Amino acid sequence: MFAYFPRRAAARANRMTRQLPVTVLTGFLGSGKTTLLNRILTENHGLRIAVIENEFGEVGIDHELVINADEEIFEMNNGCICCTVRGDLIRIIGSLMKRRDQFDHILIETTGLADPGPVIQTFFVDDEMKDKLTLNAIVALVDARHIGVHLDSSEEALKQIAFADSILLNKTDLATSGELDALEARIKAINGVAKLQRCHNANIPIASVLDIGGFNLDRAIGIDPRFLDPEYPFEWGGILEAPAGTLTLEASVNPDPSMTAVIIPVSATDDESLAFAREIAVRVFAHEATEAPAGTVLTADAIPYDLILHDGPMSWTCGVDTPGPLAIFTQHYPEELGLRFLTESGELQPVRAASYKPDHTHDETVGSVGIEADGECDGKKLNAWLSKLLRERGTDIYRMKGVFAIQGDPNRFIFQGVHMLLDPADGGPWGDRPRRNSLVFIGRDLDREELNQSFRKCLA
Repeated sequence: MFAYFPRRAAARANRMTRQLPVTVLTGFLGSGKTTLLNRILTENHGLRIAVIENEFGEVGIDHELVINADEEIFEMNNGCICCTVRGDLIRIIGSLMKRRDQFDHILIETTGLADPGPVIQTFFVDDEMKDKLTLNAIVALVDARHIGVHLDSSEEALKQIAFADSILLNKTDLATSGELDALEARIKAINGVAKLQRCHNANIPIASVLDIGGFNLDRAIGIDPRFLDPEYPFEWGGILEAPAGTLTLEASVNPDPSMTAVIIPVSATDDESLAFAREIAVRVFAHEATEAPAGTVLTADAIPYDLILHDGPMSWTCGVDTPGPLAIFTQHYPEELGLRFLTESGELQPVRAASYKPDHTHDETVGSVGIEADGECDGKKLNAWLSKLLRERGTDIYRMKGVFAIQGDPNRFIFQGVHMLLDPADGGPWGDRPRRNSLVFIGRDLDREELNQSFRKCLA
């Protein structure tokens, strides 16, 4: 019986030396990504899977909707996955690789509003990622009922289909045969190379997701010739030749509630030093920033600071013990902030600078509203409110999801909605968890105050 041990050791050694496969699940809001993820996590496929998921919304709720078996789920920072993806992925996957022997596969579920390009790009432009990981496939889910509307208005929805290796035309029970045929023709006109499967409730063989065999980089470059041009979570970077003493960052404009800056000592002022500091900045931007109200004394090391802006002049100081070059990266251009770099002998001009503004834009009319409230809901009032909301605003609400505590019910009430369709479910007992209501709306021209006030009328 001892003969089995060397075989196990050899199998473990093989797992440790080969690249870890990664599958990216993408698809517009409500396409069925969470349903497919639940199927993967509960089927008996023999793989140990780590899940990385990103949400677009103020209230993290997806972990409540995912059935977690033996796998682990990691949440990426809230916000735009395509703006912060490199730092977040490097940070999370770096942590995962310390336990490399505990996982056979990584699944990344992107938010429904994300362009998957920057996610894919990370595995080809970062040397550490290329050495340790291999991209198995991009799997795009398509909502057969609603995708037609979004293909006409959303560049992200188009790119999710265009970059895919496998496309799952999901929710086929909600469309006629003729509608499905027309939609398939439109999808193939966008991406005629990907394998296209029809399904209901994401009911497809799991091997068709986890064992595709490799992402086609050449085809991605054909779709977007700038595919391998990296995007960054900051817009500007420069190098200052700082003398010993006090360096002051002074700002006079407030274009945003806050901005993040990173200060990194470098050895020289050349392009190579700026590129070196840039890669450090990518990683530190992914960590939680230290809040720095005006007047804060900063330190000249690789720490991200959240410079808290307000109306009128503001300043932050940084003590420089040894004269030398400092690289600074900011989320907005210096001129947008009225940002100046001052020393005791006058204003410093960057000796080297570069722009890193992402080449994508977002529809500013699309946003999210998150609501959290302790206590319990009156079931009849909640049902009437949701019905009225879907009836009157369903076309503008791309996605709804929530967990409710209903008065008199020991179980959680879970719902997921897409436009005017609502899918309620029993979420199991609350157990020791506090009875708390959490819900997220993602859509166009959402009225935050009205949604908050009307929901709170449903509380018992």
